Amino acid sequence: EMCIRDRYQRRVRDTRNQTRAMSAFDLHSGYQHATSRAWHASDASLGREHLMLPLFVSNGTEREPVSSLPGVERVPAADIVDYARPLVARGVQAVLLFGVMTDEAVKTNDGACALANDTPVVIAARLLKEAFGKELLVAADVCLCGFTSHGHCGIMRSIEEGSENDGHGLDVEASAAQLGRVAAHYAKAGCDIVAPSDMMDGRIAAIKRELRAAGLGSRVGVMAYSAKFASALYGPFRDAAHSAPSFGDRRCYQLPPGARQLAQRAVQRDIAEGADFVMVKPASLYLDVIRDAANVSPVPVACYHVSGEYASLLAAAAANVVSLEAALLETMTAMRRSGATIIITYAVPQLLDIFERQEAERLQRREKSKYV
Repeated sequence: EMCIRDRYQRRVRDTRNQTRAMSAFDLHSGYQHATSRAWHASDASLGREHLMLPLFVSNGTEREPVSSLPGVERVPAADIVDYARPLVARGVQAVLLFGVMTDEAVKTNDGACALANDTPVVIAARLLKEAFGKELLVAADVCLCGFTSHGHCGIMRSIEEGSENDGHGLDVEASAAQLGRVAAHYAKAGCDIVAPSDMMDGRIAAIKRELRAAGLGSRVGVMAYSAKFASALYGPFRDAAHSAPSFGDRRCYQLPPGARQLAQRAVQRDIAEGADFVMVKPASLYLDVIRDAANVSPVPVACYHVSGEYASLLAAAAANVVSLEAALLETMTAMRRSGATIIITYAVPQLLDIFERQEAERLQRREKSKYV
């Protein structure tokens, strides 16, 4: 009985401390765009406003299909408007940019090439905002893995130490500071949201500081990859983004798959540091974590239907094991039911096909009813 009371009192105390911490941060940055305002509504429907499409933008000159991700391409940053225009016309309201560096020679331990003015994300963000303005919410993934020579998500104290310890040699403080600089760089290029996926301790606070210093603290939201698990389902993404680690693994900073309570702590940590949105990644294998986050989070919850989840559904449909339409709708509905407001998925084009067919059928029924 005493233990139950102590746990309850600790939970109340933690909630009060969290509320006090939140009061010190910006609220406006969470609803500066019409789409992000819609994310604050509470219901379980599935529509275009709930979907965010990942886009791989490169510093190359040709579009390159990603063999492990059917229907997904690396798109040159200069061509991103032509690529996005038909999608926006069909109702895509939000995209998440991932920068792909094709020149390995420019990558360094600290990922400094992410701060260049001609980095793919900066070029793509500027072009998209010039072309679509408020019609399209532009978010950018913030991580160092695609820009570092070793492929890890932060700065190594030394390459030798990281290599000898399977990637367990990160300088967390230096990494968080660099991530803050990269996030501010993307925000200045026009991004509505910056989305740190690195899982470094303290990076949300570092990003918020840099955004405020740039005068963007109340205008640019932070979507934290809060509960990002060390999953076996990221392979196609790493192929697309050229971001696989050259040694070791990421288990020292991504969460263990069974760590439900650790995930709750990670969500609470990012909220306390000022995150405007929190995310669970992957999605379909972690519905319990999505529900946990939704139960405690005062900000909208996103989930990432990752590359392996998407590719598996397409492979099952190609083998006539499942109906792609039925499986996609069931998967997305489960994520919404679990508490996700925002679903990041490569299946947005297929879902648009479904929505458009459903809308055409509803219109047909209405037309028929006029003559009954």
